[in-house]
Amino acid sequence: MTLGAARHTPGPRLHLGLFWRTFILLSVLVSGSTLAWMQTFRTQEFEPSITRNAQQIASVVNLTRTALRHSDAIARVALLKSLADEEDVVITTREPGDKYVPFGDTAIESRLSQILMARLGKATVLASEVNGDPGIWVGFKVERDSYWLQMDPERLKPMGGKSWLQWMILTGFFSLLGSAVIAGLINRPLKRLSQAFTRMRDGDMQGPELDEQVRVDEIREVNLGFNSMVRKLQQAEQERTLMLAGISHDLRTPLARLRLETELSVADTEARELMSADIAQMDQIISKFMDYARPDQTPTQAVVLAGLVSRSIAPFKSNKNMRITLSVPEDLVVLADEIELSRVFDNLLENARRYGQSPHDGITRLHISAQALDPQVVRITLTDQGAGVSPDALAQLTQPFFRADSARTSALGSGLGLSIVERSLQRMGGRLVFSSPEAGGLQVSLELPLATDQAIA
Repeated sequence: MTLGAARHTPGPRLHLGLFWRTFILLSVLVSGSTLAWMQTFRTQEFEPSITRNAQQIASVVNLTRTALRHSDAIARVALLKSLADEEDVVITTREPGDKYVPFGDTAIESRLSQILMARLGKATVLASEVNGDPGIWVGFKVERDSYWLQMDPERLKPMGGKSWLQWMILTGFFSLLGSAVIAGLINRPLKRLSQAFTRMRDGDMQGPELDEQVRVDEIREVNLGFNSMVRKLQQAEQERTLMLAGISHDLRTPLARLRLETELSVADTEARELMSADIAQMDQIISKFMDYARPDQTPTQAVVLAGLVSRSIAPFKSNKNMRITLSVPEDLVVLADEIELSRVFDNLLENARRYGQSPHDGITRLHISAQALDPQVVRITLTDQGAGVSPDALAQLTQPFFRADSARTSALGSGLGLSIVERSLQRMGGRLVFSSPEAGGLQVSLELPLATDQAIA
């Protein structure tokens, strides 16, 4: 079973930060409110605008009708020319054969027609086009003559087009700008809190504390609580470190005396060697407890992987029951701590020696390979041909004191080896993954950062 098959790959999801979520929600709210306000304004503008335009048209028609009624033929021609030049009102004679399109296709035209009919009379003819010429056409009579009065149709159009577009762009710009400012102000304290938690998670307990003098009560209480928690964790960490150092010293002192007394007092060689082995095992268990409890971040540097692996496997090559093959490129360089990474390989090699024997002949066959997955990550794989581990137990291998079923009866260590390996890799910015190959055995994958040219230099 490959590593990719063992993991469940979730479907793609859009991940947004808290700032962008707040910004989008505020933008939608402000934009929706602006559109609703503009629509309300246009609705409230509709009736007054129509009434005002109808009154103006009716006044022009009545004034024109009165002027034409009280003027002679010569003065009438001059009057018509003056109205066309100065008032943008064209008056032409209405002929029986004129073709016109009735007024009233839109809501504005229908309402305008109702008001004009009420003011000018039912005999008034309204048209939006006469003989192919568009406009606001009002047909009326003066004595026995009939006339068309033409006015510019633009006066009926409410504010819109470029005016509304300009206002919408301007309003939208300031809405988005205001949303960005508000979202930034809201999320700034949360961003600082998130950064502080990240530093604490990475083991940096000495970072700057959060501001305890902010004006917002809720944020100030959160900052006070966080700073208090960090101080208590720092104190607990210091006490734990001191306690572990004391335990290590107090236990190793009597162990050293026991080792000396064993060498001097026990005459039986075999019994002396067994007792010395037990004492060495107890000392090794204490060291593993100390390694597991060490919380510090490990400084990393460029390490040539092939050389380190070769040095790590050297003590195991003399073991006749262990056969190791390598496939590690000579030019592969990782970012790690050399001593820490050596401990990692020592633990993994010892684990393979104890539990990776082939069921057929009892020989541990271990293959170590390494490759760069991408420009940032190197994967190191250790694969044995042992009895393997059940899929249910894979996720528990790094739990302290846990042993798979096949390892319990022959366990001699503290049960912290793989837990120490995982912690060591985490301190170096790497991770540990277990899988069960189809051919059997256990596959351990170490992922570490790939060293860049600057780090190597």
